[in-house]
Amino acid sequence: MLDDAKAKKVQFNVYLPASLVTQIKHRAIDEQTSLSSLVERIMNDYVSQEGTS
Repeated sequence: MLDDAKAKKVQFNVYLPASLVTQIKHRAIDEQTSLSSLVERIMNDYVSQEGTS
């Protein structure tokens, strides 16, 4: 995996239920982080799980 500080950032669109987006936005606010940082952390955790290709 690339060093996060050196990794080029790109934008992509996903379609999610509005209620989930609201929950994630509120979670980012609660954790005093950006929405992008929170989603990046969640996705990194997911792909790092054992058994994930």
